Amino acid sequence: MRLFNVWRGWVALRHDWGMITPRQTRAARAMLGWSRQDLADRALVSLSTVRRIEEAGSDVRVSSLKSVRKTLEAAGVEFSNRDDDGVRMKP
Repeated sequence: MRLFNVWRGWVALRHDWGMITPRQTRAARAMLGWSRQDLADRALVSLSTVRRIEEAGSDVRVSSLKSVRKTLEAAGVEFSNRDDDGVRMKP
């Protein structure tokens, strides 16, 4: 399954696994003080995949996005997909 860039965010064919936006991904990485390469290494995805996720320029595999999200959450990031579209460190 792939995600498709639609206007300013991402839309998935299925929403049951939880979506994160490019902005949330960049913010989470910044909160952790990680470079794109750091995130790629930890999530076991390529640097170009992280770049595509953050720049919303092309489609990305759901498995890659899941891996990035799980990696960021394991490092202490919490995502909110309600109206505020936020990201914060877990208390």
